[in-house]
Amino acid sequence: NDLSIPGALHLAVKRSEHAHARIVNIDTTLAAALPGVVAVYTGADLESLWAAPMPCAWPVTPDMKNPVHYPLAVSKVHYVGDGVVAVLATSETISRDALDLIDVTYEVLPAVVDLDEALSDKVILHEELGTNSSYTWPLLIESTPGCVEEAFKNAAFTVKERYVQQRLIPMAMEPRAIAAVPQPFGGDVTMYSATQVPHILKVMAALTLGIPEHQLRIVAPSVGGGFGSKLDVYAEELLCLALSRKHNVPVRWVEERSENAHATIHGRGQIQHVELAADSDGKLTAVRFRIIADMGAYLQLITPGVPLLGAFLYAGVYNLPQAYDFSCTGVFTSLTPTDAYRGAGRPEATYAIECGMDALARKMNIDPYELRKRNFIQKEQFPYTAFSGLTYDSGDHALAAEKATQMADYAGIREQQKTQNVPGAAKRIGIGMASYFEMCGLAPSRVLASLNYGAGGWEAATVRVLPTAKVQVVTGTSPHGQGHETSWAMIASEKLGIPVEDIDVLHSDTAIAPLGMDTYGSRSLPVGGVAIAGACDKVIEKARLIAAHQLECAADDLEFANGLFSVKGSPDRSLPMAALAFAAFTAHNLPDGLEPNLEAQYTYDPPNFSWPFGTHICIVEVDVETGKVQVLKYVAIDDCGNQINPLIVEGQVHGGVIQGLAQALFEEAVYDSDGNLKTTTLAEYLVPAASDVPSITTGHTITPSPTNQLGVKGVGEAGTIGAAPAVMNAVIDALSGLGVTSMAMPASPQTVWRTIQQAKK
Repeated sequence: NDLSIPGALHLAVKRSEHAHARIVNIDTTLAAALPGVVAVYTGADLESLWAAPMPCAWPVTPDMKNPVHYPLAVSKVHYVGDGVVAVLATSETISRDALDLIDVTYEVLPAVVDLDEALSDKVILHEELGTNSSYTWPLLIESTPGCVEEAFKNAAFTVKERYVQQRLIPMAMEPRAIAAVPQPFGGDVTMYSATQVPHILKVMAALTLGIPEHQLRIVAPSVGGGFGSKLDVYAEELLCLALSRKHNVPVRWVEERSENAHATIHGRGQIQHVELAADSDGKLTAVRFRIIADMGAYLQLITPGVPLLGAFLYAGVYNLPQAYDFSCTGVFTSLTPTDAYRGAGRPEATYAIECGMDALARKMNIDPYELRKRNFIQKEQFPYTAFSGLTYDSGDHALAAEKATQMADYAGIREQQKTQNVPGAAKRIGIGMASYFEMCGLAPSRVLASLNYGAGGWEAATVRVLPTAKVQVVTGTSPHGQGHETSWAMIASEKLGIPVEDIDVLHSDTAIAPLGMDTYGSRSLPVGGVAIAGACDKVIEKARLIAAHQLECAADDLEFANGLFSVKGSPDRSLPMAALAFAAFTAHNLPDGLEPNLEAQYTYDPPNFSWPFGTHICIVEVDVETGKVQVLKYVAIDDCGNQINPLIVEGQVHGGVIQGLAQALFEEAVYDSDGNLKTTTLAEYLVPAASDVPSITTGHTITPSPTNQLGVKGVGEAGTIGAAPAVMNAVIDALSGLGVTSMAMPASPQTVWRTIQQAKK
């Protein structure tokens, strides 16, 4: 709301206070009469403005059930927070005051908040679908038919676990904010939105409103965090666009914090049934996973696909034969819709296999680290063709784990446990680890097509060397705290030999950067950064032709280093990039047929996902009398290939670890049986404070990716993926002497204490 937009009307949305109800009547008389109120609209009033329902871009199965979802409910509400009435007023205060004057009569229906209850179909939420199940997506990979079942029958050891991924509220520092500004003539509209996906939003908004795409311009200003929650197409964005066109004045909306807890998507929300089979040495012989995934009330942009982003990773970093049985069922509930949240499917998969590995180690009575060493994919096996047919580009899991155990003094902690974790001890120490693989940089586009994903995995970049040797780098990625401006300038600087301070990175505006697939899934560097490198290469090759022409030599006879072209063997014959940029601008002496100006556009569609990996270790001390968990030390060893900016890498790991630790120990979106969210403010939803954050020791191994010229992989989600299982394994390890073998997240003092008491019975 810091954008100054004269004459803007303010949007407020009346939201349902019931999780499941029919709309019987809406009386807006008093609200419409309030001075300053310009218009009041119900869902029925706006039906004619929509060319299509709100988009879901990932129909994961041909028979997936997707209920019709419009920006305002028309006849029925499906979660607390579902939009019912839109108010436009001359100030934000008036628009919100008017909400209290709207009288909505409901016929309240039973809410469904439990996933198992939802699967029973006792209460069907969307009658037109006939069921609460949206889809079932199976992935059965067997070397011979029936080999999974055979492996479980013949296994020396099996474990069967049930884990719950609780719902999380992304809680970005900045709630969402939107302003749609129509142009005085021509029908064009500029929308400013706190979004991660300006390019995707432009396409989807055009389709939903029936607006020619070229009449839309989307700008993502400085965005205060997203964590996946801002990669959606939201009702308020569509309302602002539609109503600004209808009234031909700017319309803006700012989300309040408590409103954010209802109106912005939630993350996670799964029940995981985990089964592992192993031989007498602990080598995995088969795995089986059954996932029930909470879709919430509706399917948002990629809701159904989020749990499947980890579908190929439930075997983790281990050398598994072709004996993999995975299935995910997406289920509707009377709760806020879910969608991508930092890691999106990958943290859930890693949690299942890594907590399962600790359970298997307990069953075998061996150390969890030893079990992992027996199963790691070995360095010499890379590039590794997995059971799924996917190729893991590079890795050295044993090295990452060894480095982590050394930095954490793993052996020393095991010795300390022998003297500290004795009968009657008030505080017990535990150590837990998690080794992870992440598939990120979602690509190539043909693979995404095979998964029925509604977009490509490419990224575009333009590099423009101006006549004065300043550089503009135009990127299709859209940063919101990742430091793209710094890293992209560093890539271009190293490529072109031009100082970083002379490079300007332009982004997040579809008029300036018309091509792009935006920022999510740790894709920015391994796709967007590589696209910039490719555009720089094209600029260099064009400059080479100009230099060869002016130096009267063959292009192949030129060397390029530090921004200077020189003739091989005759370094005194040279031309700097600055001179060539000006020559390209004047066009006085260019080779025949060469276009003026020094600029190139490059679109990169990766040949494979990128595969960052690592090992995280957490050491905790648990007070058995109060249940309080104190993290004594946290070690994160991550391998994201070559690092462009190590400081940014470290910052990304720190932030990710804290969010993973938050899921393990603090955060949970809690609902009552009527579907009311009980954790709508930061007083109830426990985001860790600075005082709750432990010291984090980071380190790295470097295994360059062989699939891109920079040798880079993603890192934005790594910390979140490794942290939760490492912390929870540590808590259970600390209490294993008391008979504790499982623990629900978050491991709050109350949960820990109750689990200890239950184990004593």
